[in-house]
Amino acid sequence: MDSSKEDADRPTESPSGPKHPYKDPDDGRQRFLLELEFVQCLANPAYIHYLAQNRYFEDEAFIGYLKYLQYWQRPEYIKFIMYPHCLFFLELLQNANFRNAMAHPGSKELAHRQQYFFWKNYRYNRLKHIAPRPLPEPAVAPPPTPPAPMPPMPVASAPTLPPMQVVGQPGSAPPKVDMRNSMVDRRKRKKEG
Repeated sequence: MDSSKEDADRPTESPSGPKHPYKDPDDGRQRFLLELEFVQCLANPAYIHYLAQNRYFEDEAFIGYLKYLQYWQRPEYIKFIMYPHCLFFLELLQNANFRNAMAHPGSKELAHRQQYFFWKNYRYNRLKHIAPRPLPEPAVAPPPTPPAPMPPMPVASAPTLPPMQVVGQPGSAPPKVDMRNSMVDRRKRKKEG
């Protein structure tokens, strides 16, 4: 056989790689979005429990994928993360003991409670660790002026009543309002009118 004919049929390859390397049609945008979505799903302890229950953490390729995803902790990628707890859980998932523990429902509930209490007290905890600033020194204020004297109170000849006491004739009570009579009058007016 002619070896020169076979060589002509083969595409020529350069030493650095194939002549036409694979070109991603959307420049990696879809891969970026899929990886971002998966990483952010790790913020949910129930999802991590699901992965553990379905034995994803026993697959070495999946463990390698979790290690690969740690690039999301770099500043140029972290700005796209909306749920920062996902990075915390991604870090914890690098530990085999945590992966095994998340297979148990109690561990899932514990992680969920801890996450809830973190969110509940986040503002207080953040403010607690901020060093308080000293208050600025107040400017020297002028000495206070004495208040004007009050005019003397006239002496009343009647006895002073304690506050909230109803003034009326001694021994008299306020008139009673009989609601039944007013209702009867209304009904009569409606029938007559």
